[in-house]
Amino acid sequence: MNDAYRGKYRLTRFLAVFLAITMNSYSEDIPPERESMLEAIRVSVRNSADYTGRAELSDRVMGAMAAVAREEFVLPAYRHRAYANTPLPIEAGQTISQPLIVALMTELLDPQPGDVVLEVGTGSGYQAAVLSGLVTPVYSVQIVPDLATSAAEVLGRLGYSNVKVRAGDGYAGWPEHAPFDGIIVTAAAEEIPAPLLQQLKPGGKLVIPVGAEHGYQELLLVEVD
Repeated sequence: MNDAYRGKYRLTRFLAVFLAITMNSYSEDIPPERESMLEAIRVSVRNSADYTGRAELSDRVMGAMAAVAREEFVLPAYRHRAYANTPLPIEAGQTISQPLIVALMTELLDPQPGDVVLEVGTGSGYQAAVLSGLVTPVYSVQIVPDLATSAAEVLGRLGYSNVKVRAGDGYAGWPEHAPFDGIIVTAAAEEIPAPLLQQLKPGGKLVIPVGAEHGYQELLLVEVD
């Protein structure tokens, strides 16, 4: 973090090495394969507690994960693997994040009803869909225009009316809708973008992986004092 921001923000580091996870049923209507994914998430969270400081995730976050049909956000060729606890390819050479990472980052953000949240890196729209059940509006920015268009179409078709997507450089944030209670960044940055820090409310949180794109990364939680 740039020295100019020291003292204003509190930063917590989490080792960005996460394993494969558990849970009780939240609803009898949850498909078995989705329950299996949730079970895998809980097991991995428990196994990685020494790194993350969390042995379990909140019912709110797990409930939000349970509510989203992940198969709607993956390519047709990978739908049979939609509930595997692993990243999968999507359009434009990108990936949909591992469910564990989506759940953990959402937990660290700790979104509350009424919060205004910014997501940087819409991808297929899966993380935004999870967040949409936890907050009021979600604003999501995707640098690849075709992905922004397709994600917005999927989210709209599925009824996620509180998610707004636009194409652009998410590291510049979305000033028109700032300040935000929380910002979540889905792709690694070499350093924390200053505009994102500036667009957080007092008491706001930023969750971001920092490090080399294909090398070692740390998952950081930055909190505004």
